[in-house]
Amino acid sequence: MAPTTTDVPALPALDGLDWTSIGTALDRDGYATTGRLLDPEQCAEMIDLFDRDEVFRSTVEMARLSFGEGRYRYFADPLPPLVQTLRERLYPGLAGVANRWADVLGEDGWPAEHPDLVERCAAAGQHKPTPLVLRYGPTGYNCLHQDVYGDLTFPLQLLIMLNTPDVDFTGGESVFVEQRPRQQSRPMVVRPGLGEGVVFPVRYRPKQGARGYHRVQMRHGVSAVHTGQRHVLGVIFHNAR
Repeated sequence: MAPTTTDVPALPALDGLDWTSIGTALDRDGYATTGRLLDPEQCAEMIDLFDRDEVFRSTVEMARLSFGEGRYRYFADPLPPLVQTLRERLYPGLAGVANRWADVLGEDGWPAEHPDLVERCAAAGQHKPTPLVLRYGPTGYNCLHQDVYGDLTFPLQLLIMLNTPDVDFTGGESVFVEQRPRQQSRPMVVRPGLGEGVVFPVRYRPKQGARGYHRVQMRHGVSAVHTGQRHVLGVIFHNAR
């Protein structure tokens, strides 16, 4: 059974993140890999939580809504300590990137600390936590989409792979599609390893053109799983209505 302690988990990998390099990769590629953020035991803890109904506020059967094939569950408040710690400690670095993007796009900026973002969400009527765990079995996939949830949308989010690709499952690549103005869309495929994270835009990112910066829309999804089970932790920083 997964631990229920309220102790703050040790996440030493977060201290070594190079936010300058992450921001550069996001500007260049539209996504950035982080290296391993969670150890195997922490990944197993997240997978074990998936079958514990009391820690979730909502469950979505994807096929029922034509979202794909699979199941995902949104955590209830209070979030598990590991998820809460990820949300709070990753946010400041991401806010630095988000504020740089806001500046070049002429948008309002973002607070430096996550509790202040939660307060802004509440003022906008967005009270429901959005971190989630997703489970895909054979033939499971996720259609291209954006995780908006309300008028207030923090522009970056993170996924963390909880299984080992080509050992626990085959297939199931993370797919990102950049919709370029007046051009064909650009697909990107990413295969994070066990415990590794990928940072990517929720809706769009800035891109410099001949007339200055413009918004490039992005969507994300998952290709079909061939064998085994694929679990992912999704860390979204704004709350939902």
